[in-house]
Amino acid sequence: MKTFTATPSDIERKWFVIDAEDVVLGRLATIVANRLRGKHKAMFTPHMDCGDHIVIVNAEKVKLTGRKLTDKKFYWHTGYPGGIKERTMDKLLGGEHPERVIIKAVERMMSRGPLRSQVMTKLHVYAGTDHPHEAQQPEVLDVTALNEKNKRSAK
Repeated sequence: MKTFTATPSDIERKWFVIDAEDVVLGRLATIVANRLRGKHKAMFTPHMDCGDHIVIVNAEKVKLTGRKLTDKKFYWHTGYPGGIKERTMDKLLGGEHPERVIIKAVERMMSRGPLRSQVMTKLHVYAGTDHPHEAQQPEVLDVTALNEKNKRSAK
C-alpha cells in the first residue's frame, strides 16, 4: 500500500459563504482555518493547498466571550522612542476595517510559511451583508449548526 499524495489536478475547490453574525470569533476562526487548509477533506496533503474558498459576511457583528471586547489589547510600535501604541478589540470592531479582526484571527491559527500566504488568498471577508462572489454560487456553511457553543446571543 502506498501513501496517497494529492496533485494539483486532484484538488477541487468549492466556495462557501459564512454569516458571522453572533458567532464567537475564536470558534469561527478555527473552522475557517481548517476549511482553508483543506483538513476537512480525506485527500488532505500537508504540502499542498487543498482548501476551499471561504466568503465571510457580517464581520462587524462577530461576538467575543467574556471581557475580551474591552480588555483584549493589541500593541504595535512606531519605531520612535516611546512609540508604543495600543488598541482594544472594541475599537477595532467599531473602526474603519472590522473585517481585519477575522482575517488576523484566522491568519494566526495557521503555520507560518509560503503556504499560509497562498491559502489566505482564498479568504474573503466583508463587513456588511453584500459580497461580489455570487457568480461562484457559494454554498451556505452554517457554523452555528455545527455546535451550540458557536453562537452567542445578546445578553
